[in-house]
Amino acid sequence: MKLRFLVLSLLIFLFSFLIAEEITLNMIQVFTSPLRTKVLEKIISDFEKMHPGVKINLISPPYETAYQKIYLMVSTNQPLDIVEVGDWSLSSLASMGKLENLEPYIAKWEDKKYLLPGVLDSARIYKGTAYLIPNAVYVKALFYRKDILEKYGYKEPPKTVEEMYEMAKNITDPSKNQYGFDFRGKGFPTAFIDLIMTSYFDDIDPSNMYLTKDGKLIFEDPRAKKGLEMYVKLYRDTAPRDSINWGFDEQVNAFASGITPLLYQDPDTLGLLKDTLPKEKFGIAPLPVGPSGKAYPTFGFAGWGITSYSKHKDLAWEFIKYFNSPEVNAYWCKEYGALPVDKRVYDMDPYFNSEFFYGWKYMFNHPEIYQFTAYPLANEKWGEWNNLHEKTMQKVLLGKMSIDEVLKKWADFWKKAGLK
Repeated sequence: MKLRFLVLSLLIFLFSFLIAEEITLNMIQVFTSPLRTKVLEKIISDFEKMHPGVKINLISPPYETAYQKIYLMVSTNQPLDIVEVGDWSLSSLASMGKLENLEPYIAKWEDKKYLLPGVLDSARIYKGTAYLIPNAVYVKALFYRKDILEKYGYKEPPKTVEEMYEMAKNITDPSKNQYGFDFRGKGFPTAFIDLIMTSYFDDIDPSNMYLTKDGKLIFEDPRAKKGLEMYVKLYRDTAPRDSINWGFDEQVNAFASGITPLLYQDPDTLGLLKDTLPKEKFGIAPLPVGPSGKAYPTFGFAGWGITSYSKHKDLAWEFIKYFNSPEVNAYWCKEYGALPVDKRVYDMDPYFNSEFFYGWKYMFNHPEIYQFTAYPLANEKWGEWNNLHEKTMQKVLLGKMSIDEVLKKWADFWKKAGLK
């Protein structure tokens, strides 16, 4: 009897042990694309092999609806452990109380000393606390099709916004399905609008994209109107009509097919182009400057956070550490196309010193021309702003709202948000 009891107890113990070891982490990404998902799945698979009994369930919603899905999941405490957080969504998610404070983990993390300067500061934009660890950084540059520009007599990419407009206009021929500028109408076009508009200024506050150095809202400045007039001209004179509905995927596809040879985009575009377009057919140049002689790029980032209600926070942190190890960070950024956050990667892999990174290196090395400027991401109205910005700009492009009207609406929004 005692033997049967001991055997039964041992079986129960072993069964309980096996159940305890079967752990599933639910993980959601935002910037979904087929290539990115494939790379991410490889990293997950390698992590699972290193941690027997651990499975990571990757959720990959379409980019255009990913944030809505995340907000819904965390607001209702649906099973979610690791969540991708972008710079533009950080304050909104953190203010909901649904992201774990990562400072205790960071304090014990030895590899934090190898992060690029400013990376952890970027992660702490909400109340000085890190709720994510950036795994890549993003800065927009000008992608251009060398073969198409040469076909129309252009040996170099445009250096100014005005040159870009004239070049794009000369290339555009709707009867041949040939256009000049690769327009972004939807899927958070905020940065595209602002890069054109602010290039007409020479005194943007480096700590706030929407203020001049003397503390005035840019939307009440006549230079903002001139910048928006150029933005509207780029759409109406040089872009396909249906590009008013284009997001990231449509932009990249149009560039790869040659329909639109001038594209503002982030380095992750490289990952998509390397398998669809011969490298000799395109290049990456610094952003064109405006009449001010300047451009105001932003230092974007995305990373992984942990939900505050996760039952497996320590294991989720182990995955984040693994993802940001130099070997994995190099693989992620090289395959996907982003800029690494670990300084060691730039020494490990000559790829990040290749000609494709000329545009970004030039901008980094010429701060007198390219002033990296922050958005008011800590403002809790930021999430509302992106939706308002896109919808009202759509009305302007469709002729349903004037530039004066939209600038007043934007100024009123930020005044109410406390940005004065």
